[in-house]
Parts: sequence; structure tokens; C-alpha cells
Amino acid sequence: MILLDKSAYYKVLDPLKKVRINNLFARSVVENHVAGKVYVDDHDMPATFYVIHPYGMSLLFGDSNNMKFNAAFRNYALNINKTRSNFEWMQAFPAEWDKVLHTLFQDNLVKSSENNEGKETGIIEINTRVNFRFNTEKYLAFRNKINPAAYQIVRTDHKIFREMRGTVVPMYFWNDADEFYNKGIGFSIFYDNQLASTAFSAYFIENKLELGIETIPEFRKMGFAELVCSAIIDYCLKNNLEPVWSCRLENKGSYHLAQKIGFEPVLEIPYYRLSK
Repeated sequence: MILLDKSAYYKVLDPLKKVRINNLFARSVVENHVAGKVYVDDHDMPATFYVIHPYGMSLLFGDSNNMKFNAAFRNYALNINKTRSNFEWMQAFPAEWDKVLHTLFQDNLVKSSENNEGKETGIIEINTRVNFRFNTEKYLAFRNKINPAAYQIVRTDHKIFREMRGTVVPMYFWNDADEFYNKGIGFSIFYDNQLASTAFSAYFIENKLELGIETIPEFRKMGFAELVCSAIIDYCLKNNLEPVWSCRLENKGSYHLAQKIGFEPVLEIPYYRLSK
């Protein structure tokens, strides 16, 4: 595995365009929207690629039969040399990779439903990633049943960018507040003058806007996520943008919210949690 210099990221663009699963997070790295990492098998003529977004999502794609790269990747994924302190959540394309990965990791592969001890090291935990497609008619039917005007919904500004807490918040997807405010978009809801929930553009590539959503724990199950999501979807429809949603199948809250507000599941793929 060779760490590719940013000046050579252009070598990844065409192969990445052939990836037929949601890869906006990888494009945001390769197109230098955020500072991630790209590993390849060969600096001059790369054929195998591993792209890591700073949030911890990653994409493995290209030639799956590169034995030297695969051996190095096995050590990396199992964190044999303790080069990482955090998980990485990996998708692979094309599907041929899944057979290769099962051979590569063998007994180290564990389904999330079978990881009863909550083991975090020495294994690759298999989850499921769901890609959705937006259905405008279903969204509008939902939209007609709610009244966002009854709540204080505002554009997510610099102050909210810095104050919003949680695991899926703008600061983990954008370099800084200025860049987010000038190039991205988000909407936040306040309840009793307290910041409660934020929906925002996690990735904004061409005409595609992928949603990120976080509600502060004490304000969950109050319908606020639906309201801020509707605000950003309204923004998309007004500006001819395609709303995009992907999530872990095991994240039942996100999975059901997506369908409630007009998204339809269209693809399920393995989602590998690499060892700490």
C-alpha cells in the first residue's frame, strides 16, 4: 500500500467514476474538498485504490487480485501494527471484492449480530450499508402533513457549526465553519432556545447533496429530525439538487427516518468495520 500524494489524485478520478455505489464521501477526498488519504498499489499506474474520508468512512475498489496490495491491506485492516486508534467503515466495489475479502480475513470476519462480546480488535465486523433513492412524490405527501413553521428553524451558521455536538455533525465533514457556510448548507431547530437538531450537507458534489443528521439526545423522539430534514430537502428541490441518503442497516433510527421522509432503499452491500 502506497500513500498517494495529493498532486496525483487525478489518477483516481476515472476509476472512481466507474464505482456504482454511493461514493460521494470518496469523491470529496479525491476532489480535494476535505483532507483524507488515498492508498494505491502503484504510484505511476495505480490499479487498486483505498480512499479514506476523515470521518472514518472508506472505499476499496479497483483490481481485487493484487496479492501484494491485498496482503498489506490485511495487516492494515486488522491494525496489526497499531497504526490506527479508530475504526474505519469500509465499502468495496465491485462485488468480486467481497469474495476476496472473505478469503483474506477468513475467521477474522464476524457478523455484527454475532459479535456478542463487542470485540473491537483482531476482527473485521460485517454490517450492511443501504443506499436509498429519493422519491419526490412520497416526500411531498409527507411534507403536507407537517408544519415546520411552528418551530424555530434557522440556517446552520458558524456558531451552530461549532456548538452542535454528536457523532454526525458538520465539523466532521467540512474543513472549517467558513467553508461549510460558503459551500455547504444546513438547517437547525431550536426548542426552548436550545439547539436541538441539525440536518446538513455532508457531501456536496455537482448536483448531489448527501444529508447528515444529528439530534441532541435529550431532544430525540420529538420529531425534530424530520423537520430539519424537510428544510434541507426543500432547499434541494428549490435548487434542482438531488437529495442523497445512505446509512447502516443496523442504524434503525436513520433507516426508518429515511423512508418516512421519502427515500426508498435500493441497494444493500456489506459494510466492513475495520479493527481498532
